[in-house]
Amino acid sequence: MPQPQASGTPGGEPTPRATFGQVFAVGEFRALWVAQVLSVAGDQLARVALTLLVFDRTRSPLLAALTFAASVLPTFIGGVVLSGLADRLPRREVMIVSDLIRGLLVAVMVVPGVPVSVLVALLFLVTLVGAPFSSARAALYPDILQGDLYVMGTAVTLTTVQFAQVIGFAAAGVAVALVGVRVSLMLDAATFFFSALITLTCVARRPASAQGGAVAVFSLSSMGTGIRLVFGASGLRTLMLLGWLAAFVDVYEGVAVPLAKELGGGPVAVGLILASGALGAAVGTIGFSRFVTPPMRLRMMIPLAIAACAVLVVFVEARDLVVALIILTLSGAFSSYQVAASSAFVVAVPPEQRSQAFGLAQGGMSLGQATTMILAGAAVRYAPPSGVIAAGGALGALICFAVAWDRTRSSTQS
Repeated sequence: MPQPQASGTPGGEPTPRATFGQVFAVGEFRALWVAQVLSVAGDQLARVALTLLVFDRTRSPLLAALTFAASVLPTFIGGVVLSGLADRLPRREVMIVSDLIRGLLVAVMVVPGVPVSVLVALLFLVTLVGAPFSSARAALYPDILQGDLYVMGTAVTLTTVQFAQVIGFAAAGVAVALVGVRVSLMLDAATFFFSALITLTCVARRPASAQGGAVAVFSLSSMGTGIRLVFGASGLRTLMLLGWLAAFVDVYEGVAVPLAKELGGGPVAVGLILASGALGAAVGTIGFSRFVTPPMRLRMMIPLAIAACAVLVVFVEARDLVVALIILTLSGAFSSYQVAASSAFVVAVPPEQRSQAFGLAQGGMSLGQATTMILAGAAVRYAPPSGVIAAGGALGALICFAVAWDRTRSSTQS
């Protein structure tokens, strides 16, 4: 089974650190990057708008958490069932169709009088259809970028997601307060249509990587092969589990609305809380990928993962919004290890299984995030949001120690 190399390249040969300028010199990467900025920022507007709407109508932290989870949980289902589409069908076309479907679903949300339950169901479907899009895009990057350019491209991608979330989250609270939910949803729909247009006109068409067609994606044996691949090799398993720790780092997202209320804030405070972790991750990823050597990136993954969770324990002393934002920003900065875990994971997987493996890893992460968000929303009935976040961070740190032990044990046995 292929193992991740310190350089982030399939052959493990030492490579010089690439620069952001070299990555953006690749036209296809620029196109995918612009499309990503549009869709991610728009997504945050929809997620925050619907979460605030549900909390405002029901005053229930649990229902608000369920609404936010509805934008995360379907990634698990899509990752397991649909991610193989991007191996069996041309990846560019999978991305375009996914964007068009998502744009149409969000456009339905804008129709006046749509019940909240239908809005949440549509949000579920939007996220579900996004799974093959993300898998296709991730699988395309190694074909577009070579060597450490791919590692740097992954860093740019993750940083872009974080900055787009910062912009989307921070603007969402203000947008909802000023113009309401419908305008926010209209903007989200437009981003998907623009993303599809950019992909169609600027990304080259490539043949499917695997044989068999779309029907084969739903084969249980095919999914079983993907699961055995990612769990069977200790190197891949460690990288995937480190990625899944995001469920504990991001637990605050599920209780952002009641947390803002606890700290004396409103919709704007919700946006700032959600944006702070993304901002820290964006800044941390830039520094981690630009100034840390490729071998050191892999060695620092576990210590940074532990720190990302452990710093959340300080939330037990958080008494005002500024302190909370500082803690979340630090946790996000430590989460920069994800750039090394993600890039090493994708290049270690055979090209014909790249989309499915990425989808399974991403799906598992989303399932964990949705589960912790729902549990956190339920726990807020019995404990303050700040205490719930601190408990989640402590549990995440303990699990990370277990992952480190598993990695050491596997290395000793091999």
